Amino acid sequence: MSTDFTALFDEWSDSYDETVAGHDPEYNEVFQNYLHILEEVVKKAKGNTIEFGVGTGNLTELLVKSGKKVCGIEPSAGMRKVAKQKLSEVKILQGDFLTFTHPFQSVDTIVSTYAFHHLTDDEKEIAIRKYSSILEDDGKIVFADTIFEDENAKLSMIRKAENKGFHRLANDLRTEYYTTMPILKGHFEQNGFTVTFTQKNEFVWLIEATKQRRE
Repeated sequence: MSTDFTALFDEWSDSYDETVAGHDPEYNEVFQNYLHILEEVVKKAKGNTIEFGVGTGNLTELLVKSGKKVCGIEPSAGMRKVAKQKLSEVKILQGDFLTFTHPFQSVDTIVSTYAFHHLTDDEKEIAIRKYSSILEDDGKIVFADTIFEDENAKLSMIRKAENKGFHRLANDLRTEYYTTMPILKGHFEQNGFTVTFTQKNEFVWLIEATKQRRE
């Protein structure tokens, strides 16, 4: 994650929970069913779990309550501070999707919500390759994030946001690295995963990738 994104999340740390709760009308549809989406990620996770983009620790807290052993990775000092206030017993380490350490000898699940789009498509492929090398056979990647079925769907959503006067949202969709389903599917399959996509709201899809057993 770039330093620009890290600075943004430092500034956002104090109000992030209000945003995901729907207090910002411009992003209300993005975070629609927020708690349900987090709960779906938790249901798919198993065993030793690495979480990327911990933010303020909302998913982390649910993972811990469900009995998962969790190591959180978060690049923003502001977000780490808020998360550690909620979860003093959980390891929340500085790092990002590409540069990280973790305390587990084996990793069963890698999870993330609302964050993977901060990587370019090339960086997404590099990250997935890294995760394939550390996950156990049948290990899972479970991400929830904004993706699009194709480029036309992305352009349509940008126009819709502009027509509603949601200019910050339209700019985010235009300038951040929101990818398309075929690109992401290709990255997973090239690195030994089977992957499914389940739409959870107008923007967010649940991405579940399972690492194939080695012969």
